[in-house]
Amino acid sequence: MPQVIEWVNPGPDDIVWRYPDENITWGAQLIVHEYEVAVFFRDGKAYDVLGPGRHTLTTQNLPLLTRVLSAIAGYPTTPFKATVIFVSTKQFRGLFGGRSQTTELAPLMFRGSYWFRVGDPKLFVTEVVGGQGKYTSAEVNEFIRGFINEKVIKHLSGYSLAEAFSSLEQVSFKTKAFLLEEVRRIGLELIDLKFEAIDTTPEYRDRLFWIKQTGAAGYVLQMDTAKEVARELGKSPGAAVGAGVVMIPPLFQPPPQQPLPQQPPAAQPPATKTCPQCGRPVPLDALFCPYCGYRFQPATKKCPNCGREVPADALYCPYCGTKLA
Repeated sequence: MPQVIEWVNPGPDDIVWRYPDENITWGAQLIVHEYEVAVFFRDGKAYDVLGPGRHTLTTQNLPLLTRVLSAIAGYPTTPFKATVIFVSTKQFRGLFGGRSQTTELAPLMFRGSYWFRVGDPKLFVTEVVGGQGKYTSAEVNEFIRGFINEKVIKHLSGYSLAEAFSSLEQVSFKTKAFLLEEVRRIGLELIDLKFEAIDTTPEYRDRLFWIKQTGAAGYVLQMDTAKEVARELGKSPGAAVGAGVVMIPPLFQPPPQQPLPQQPPAAQPPATKTCPQCGRPVPLDALFCPYCGYRFQPATKKCPNCGREVPADALYCPYCGTKLA
């Protein structure tokens, strides 16, 4: 009975399978099912690739391997040594996730899904399966996931913190475009990629919220005492808005476009006030000094007699006449 080489009952998540016997006889029956190919691998190199169908192995349908065997022994011997690797050409889904840094070295955690198929089985076997020694589907899946993670980390490091949170859809699109050529080099075809979440640490969430509220990105992202300011912001009620990754992206939606005036007025310097601790000018509505972290006192105080709000510098209550300290 001739030797039968077949991948029997592959699982839905199986990408590759190696036929266990490397001794192949001429005349063996190779059965390749739909959405599969069989790659003949020997001495670290992939040779002939056979697609779906029933094949009787001869020197005619294995010309590349025949040439190698003839160069070694002068003629194709039987049995000959080769590894038959079956590769599924179906579409697969993978999960990725990891930690990167933005251009300001802010921590960035991410996760998502990608969809792919083997586009070049010969290159895939050379670069991943045989080249990396990944002969099981679990090993191949782990390699691909690590490969995707490494490339995503590299790509996200080119974004600023605000850019990364501005639009998940746009980040997904640009990351996919970056990865298309990268995965093609190992024989894969990237069908789609989507980020499901991007997050950062609580301190940087507060920083994002403060930038959105004040518009003073230059103050926040370049200040020397950022950690102290972020810690103080975490104590204020307003910082709770930045408590979740789902709530951050809406904060960065661009404001509606306003029609430009015919003759724009000369730019006025922004209104500022002086920090009593370090003496530097800060935005008029700032709650904290971006240079030293000083927390400004509220603009009003309560009258101890009637309990109503009065100006912070008032000497007498305008409602009951009580002398204020």
